[in-house]
Amino acid sequence: SSADIPEIPESISFCRALQVADFSGNPLTRLPESFPELQNLTCLSVNDISLQALPENIGNLYNLASLELRENLLTYLPESLAQLQRLEELDLGNNELYHLPETIGALFNLKDLWLDGNQLAEIPQEVGNLKNLLCLDVSENKLECLPEEISGLTSLTDLLVSQNLLQVLPDGIGKLRRLSILKVDQNKLIQLTDSIGDCESLTELVLTENQLQSLPKSIGKLKKLNNLNADRNKLTSLPKEIGGCCSLNVFSVRDNRLARIPSEISQATELHVLDVAGNRLTYLPLSLTTLKLKALWLSDNQSQPLLTFQTDTDPETGEKILTCVLLPQMPSEPGCQDNLPRCGALESLVNEMSDETWNERAVNRVSAIRFLEDEKDEEDNEMRTLLRRATPHPGELKNMKKTVENLRNDMNAAKGLDSNKNEVNNAIDRVTTSV
Repeated sequence: SSADIPEIPESISFCRALQVADFSGNPLTRLPESFPELQNLTCLSVNDISLQALPENIGNLYNLASLELRENLLTYLPESLAQLQRLEELDLGNNELYHLPETIGALFNLKDLWLDGNQLAEIPQEVGNLKNLLCLDVSENKLECLPEEISGLTSLTDLLVSQNLLQVLPDGIGKLRRLSILKVDQNKLIQLTDSIGDCESLTELVLTENQLQSLPKSIGKLKKLNNLNADRNKLTSLPKEIGGCCSLNVFSVRDNRLARIPSEISQATELHVLDVAGNRLTYLPLSLTTLKLKALWLSDNQSQPLLTFQTDTDPETGEKILTCVLLPQMPSEPGCQDNLPRCGALESLVNEMSDETWNERAVNRVSAIRFLEDEKDEEDNEMRTLLRRATPHPGELKNMKKTVENLRNDMNAAKGLDSNKNEVNNAIDRVTTSV
């Protein structure tokens, strides 16, 4: 591999005992027609060689167990590929495939199938025949749906469908009882199927950057779930059943629309990292104190993972709650910006604010954490971020004030010198005139 080989000679077919061949990273564009005669070949790697097509009789390599074709220019797969009955690993990532043949379902011994970084708009239903498949990666394609027959992948442990156009997941996904990792980030999910709760082996669920407004109650059935990430969605609430995720260690719902966190979250006793920054929380449940949290994130500007909290009472419900300097988090209101301290108006600091006035304002100062209002359906999630208005430190204000006062005194002194100089000049002019 990576040896600047421009061409593989046809005579390579005489290497009858050859079992492993790796030509990756060479300036090749094709494999010789005689290549499929290497019938003892078990591993073939031709990654990143600008390969535009496979030999039509590639299926003659019937002992092949691993076939790596990543980062090439393949636009289609020959029908004979289905003859590779002993194939366990097939890597077709980062090619130009627009269509996957139905015969892919004939590769019964396949354990790993990588199809990421292609142009696939659909997956054939025959993929459900791959009963031994452990890992399926179809990330970075143009999939709008997954076939219901995906339920047939009963051995599957890893399903990666990031960066597609999925709006829903098939209900059949609940039959994947061995599924451990499910990544559906950067899609267009508007809901998560209730059957997700039947994926009893799930340890990692990534739902980042979708359009979810809620999570199903069945998520509480995921007793082995360790990592749940639903950042940058449109969640307005969390189900109280979330407390049923008794193995949950990391829970992140950053940049959503949550107004409260259910007190039942404390039932997830293994929770160590909780990220709820960029929401609309007015307080946190008191039950949170029973958890052994190592990190709690409320604000993007937060410098410490844990904060000092005070207990309080919700005036509406009478419920005991937790509050701190970063709570409440409220949407900004029109005109509120004018009421916040501003940095840079030096003249007003000098002329209008004495030391006593500043100290009085500092004591009564309220920490304001604001959010942009949803005046329209935001497609640009980057606009819905936490906004903290810049307020200079009192010490900085006093130094700024002193600097301006010194400048003003210097200017007044300079004006005085100019005035004296003008009087002297006027006197000389009068004397000269009289003479």
